[in-house]
Amino acid sequence: MITIYDIAEKAGVSAMTVSRVINNTGRISEATRKRVRKVMEELHYIPNSMARSLVLQKTHILSLLITDITNPFYTTIARGAEDAAKRSGFRLLFGNSDEDYAKEKDYVDMILSTRVDGVLFAPTGDHSLEHLQQLQKHNIPFVVLDREVPGIEADVVLGDSKEGARKLVEHLIGIGHRRIALINGSQDVSTARLRHLGYREAHTLNGLPIDDSLIIHVNYRDFHDESALEALLQHPSPPTAIFAANNMLAVGVIKSLRQRGLQVPQDISVVCFDDFVHAEAINPFLTVAAQPAYQFGSLGMQLLIERIESEPARENRKLILPSELLIRASSQALVRA
Repeated sequence: MITIYDIAEKAGVSAMTVSRVINNTGRISEATRKRVRKVMEELHYIPNSMARSLVLQKTHILSLLITDITNPFYTTIARGAEDAAKRSGFRLLFGNSDEDYAKEKDYVDMILSTRVDGVLFAPTGDHSLEHLQQLQKHNIPFVVLDREVPGIEADVVLGDSKEGARKLVEHLIGIGHRRIALINGSQDVSTARLRHLGYREAHTLNGLPIDDSLIIHVNYRDFHDESALEALLQHPSPPTAIFAANNMLAVGVIKSLRQRGLQVPQDISVVCFDDFVHAEAINPFLTVAAQPAYQFGSLGMQLLIERIESEPARENRKLILPSELLIRASSQALVRA
């Protein structure tokens, strides 16, 4: 195995000089630097990254922990985060919690043992407080992504969930719908709470009563509650439209409606939060509140790198990214008899 002593002997310099070239530290002439690098290339020398991290107290490895890798919103976030990390010379470790607290804990334990320089963290919910406090305890910088956690003060990148939800529901109201169901995530997730508030605000601002029997809370990751959907459809005054609080819920709802012989939007309109990468392939083409997912990842990673490299530490920053209402084929004007 080639060592820095082999490099030093062939380049005619000290081992300390080779170490400084590898770690880009100290004052070394450009000519010496080039000579050492040339010898490293000739001998196919690969620096020991673990040894370097022990010396520099940095690994140049970051972690991205998301909640659902199957959700196009998070896969696009991952792309934005990876691109931003690579531009700044960092490598990225991915983790996927599947909206599961226990799995999230396993990833946090791995992060603590891997000595990453920082974490871009999308929490499973409010109970993620304990995991984020663990990162704080071990002085690992992090940025919270997509969801806030009460009790944690940190850099955060969020979408405007309440405003986006209000716009979606007001769109349905504007085309004649008065009975609008909400299929939402768990109320211990900040985005679900805000989308619920936006739903209620749209009704209040438009003088419509809120029927709590049309509101269902499930797991964000997928829609499996067939009994809840059946209860909505068998309601004495059933909904004419459904607002699904994210794209995965919308797909599950549409699938369940089709299994019952109902067509979207002919029989019932469906709208949702978050777009799809190839949205035109979804039939019907979904009306959505689209969030800039790539920017979530890219900006979150930029904040994280700035947090890692800032001396002295700066104040926390909160970025709120607006959503865009995209009206498509899954929402149809209600024709009253």
